[in-house]
Amino acid sequence: MTEIRRIQDADVAGKRVLVRVDFNVPMKDGQVTDATRLEAALPTIEYLTEAGAKVVLLAHFGRPKGAVIPEMSLEAVCQPLADLLGDAVYFSTVTSGEDAVAATMDLEAGEVLLIENTRFAAGEETNDPGFAAALAELGDLYVNDAFSAAHRAHASTEGITHHLPSYAGLALQREIDHLVAALESPKRPVIALVGGAKVSTKIDLLQNLVKKVDTLFVGGGMANTLLHAQGIKVGSSLCETDLVDTARAIFAAAEESGCKLMLPTDVVLAKEFKPNPETRLAAVTDVEDNEMILDCGPATVVALGQAIDRSATLIWNGPLGAFETPPFDAATVEAAKYAARAAVEGELIAVAGGGDTVSALNQAGVSGDFTFISTAGGAFLEWMEGKTLPGIAAVMGTPELVA
Repeated sequence: MTEIRRIQDADVAGKRVLVRVDFNVPMKDGQVTDATRLEAALPTIEYLTEAGAKVVLLAHFGRPKGAVIPEMSLEAVCQPLADLLGDAVYFSTVTSGEDAVAATMDLEAGEVLLIENTRFAAGEETNDPGFAAALAELGDLYVNDAFSAAHRAHASTEGITHHLPSYAGLALQREIDHLVAALESPKRPVIALVGGAKVSTKIDLLQNLVKKVDTLFVGGGMANTLLHAQGIKVGSSLCETDLVDTARAIFAAAEESGCKLMLPTDVVLAKEFKPNPETRLAAVTDVEDNEMILDCGPATVVALGQAIDRSATLIWNGPLGAFETPPFDAATVEAAKYAARAAVEGELIAVAGGGDTVSALNQAGVSGDFTFISTAGGAFLEWMEGKTLPGIAAVMGTPELVA
């Protein structure tokens, strides 16, 4: 069971609290075009300011790779964040050093200061101990509230925790609590739905899930590789023929752990991959050499729905077909709507995550109906793979502070 230190357990009144947030927001012409990530940080910021803390925000933007690039400055975030908070947000043009420390010392209780892009410093991504120590001088306590950056051992996510008492913020807590509930201590039976283009990108995920869940459905292009490993002809479909042994190992692991592994039984075929081409619906065993499998068929969606009905928890990562190109979004949309209805009716705990997954659920119009949707991308995937995330490990157990 993942036990974390929570910010509610800390005395923050009058203290400078360094908060790692995710402000890597979409921008155009220097303007924030989507404030979702700013909004996600509000509960922790407001909790701290109301408790009398002096809040110092750390974040990155883009990939400046240790160079100061004006177009990647976080100053553009200050006013949108101030508008959301209904109060001023101060800004430090430097990431560390005497001027940055002085700016934190000038804060009054309840005030907020945003530090310039941490990736302007070369020591951020290399987790340089010196830079981590310099960041630590900006606060008395540290709070990680950016799950999306928790899989990186950077100075602002891991190195700094060796210098300051460290806690999880409210957004990070919510993410971890839902993922623990879905995978570590779930309500059973559990079904995992995994899609996407290639098995090679999700080998660790599949190998971990077959040990954890009761049913695993694999769709998308990656299903073609598993079908091929069973001796089923997949025509000109995307297929990683060099991973036959890996695919067979996944089948064997599923059988050993008692996990039912489901694959498409009928598919939507086309000879061209383009919007709205001529298509053919066929059994998965009836694919011509010049045809591509681009989506699951309706019988497969019905079978998946029945499997969901038998389950108490659903974990979803990846689309069932080439959902960006119509009409190959049909299976993903129908399955998403089915799962969403079950979640709304209280019959299913539905947790989803990953960039393509979020886009697919948005396309289906059901994002608000799932129990929880993680937007963390890589961090969500690594958690599901059973890997230790440095940023999470840093707020677990007893902190090991540098003397």
